[in-house]
Amino acid sequence: MLFSKSFTALAVFAAEATATIFYAGVAESSGEFGVWSATSTPGTGLPGRFGVDYSFIDKKGIDTYVDTNHVNLFRIAFLLERMCPLSYGLGAKFNETHYDLYADAVNYITKTKGAYCILDPHNYMRYNNPSQQPMTGSVIGNTSDVTAATTAQFGAFWGELAKRFMGNEKVIFSLMNEPHDMPTDLVLANNQAAVTAIRNSGAKQLILAPGNSWSGGHSFTQSWTGYSPSSSVALANLKDPLNNTAIDIHEYLDSDFSGTHKECASSGPAGLKDVTAWLKASGLKAMVTEFGASNGTQCATYLTDMLNYMSSNPEYIGWTAWAAGPFWGTNSACCTDSAQWGSLEPGSKASDGSPGMYETVWLKTIQPLLPKKLVWSGMSSVKGGALTTKPKH
Repeated sequence: MLFSKSFTALAVFAAEATATIFYAGVAESSGEFGVWSATSTPGTGLPGRFGVDYSFIDKKGIDTYVDTNHVNLFRIAFLLERMCPLSYGLGAKFNETHYDLYADAVNYITKTKGAYCILDPHNYMRYNNPSQQPMTGSVIGNTSDVTAATTAQFGAFWGELAKRFMGNEKVIFSLMNEPHDMPTDLVLANNQAAVTAIRNSGAKQLILAPGNSWSGGHSFTQSWTGYSPSSSVALANLKDPLNNTAIDIHEYLDSDFSGTHKECASSGPAGLKDVTAWLKASGLKAMVTEFGASNGTQCATYLTDMLNYMSSNPEYIGWTAWAAGPFWGTNSACCTDSAQWGSLEPGSKASDGSPGMYETVWLKTIQPLLPKKLVWSGMSSVKGGALTTKPKH
């Protein structure tokens, strides 16, 4: 399909009347841990020790989110360099031990718990040196860098991963976390290679395609030196023969949209206004797979407005809050100016022993706005599916 369609006024009205969220939950971050190097030394922490340097999920935390909180979506981060070791290069040859560990986490969420799972290569459209993410590593497809993985290799990787999960209808393929500082047309080329390879593998599940500039919703329709054309102009040309691709958006609420500051200063609805209009005009859907805020009461209104905006606009089919994960400890995944206030992981504590952000942010602000009915069966899709309360599993 060509991402350039228009709705009639009647169709738009009907869509607005049925605005809903199909998938909602939390991002699981820890699979990308254990590779930091102060000297930016390639290979640091690779492959790493599972359960010591990195992990994917804590099954008890997943149980809490599904059984008690009734979320139906998780986003699990992993590193390309662990799935495709540097000695192999990016492509269709995997480290089978690492793949099996990742598949175990995915299958626990989808098969044991009955929820949906986003596969998240947390690499910023780079490969070969994650030692100081998000800035290190060669940009995938950069033909002027002889060390860079090619666009074709990126497609081969996705073709293989999709083939392996083709039979799991509750998987969602997120092509890449936060591409940045690269030509937007190259983001499109890499996205297209991945979408084509996924569909050629026979996989029919939902695909999430990122734009440039850290996947920011507020800047999606903008262009400037180094980020031209805009993500909206480029991704209008993305083709999916099954029409089952949504736009992957991140949107934080602090002053610079980075998700690093404790004070909220940027309105989610205002930041998403232009990209929402583009989605509507193009007949497209989006999922916000990262957003967050601190545990101060000053941010509660910002976070509430963000969640209500997504629920009231039919262009948004789902969301995952940033972030839970078994290795965060008292550290915070976002929005604290480096204060240790804990994470969205159930049982998380701040460094002073007080409740962590699972209690102060998730339970206090996000949980009350979680839709009571979500999609619990069927192929992941931009069209969602039957909305029900969580079935007994």
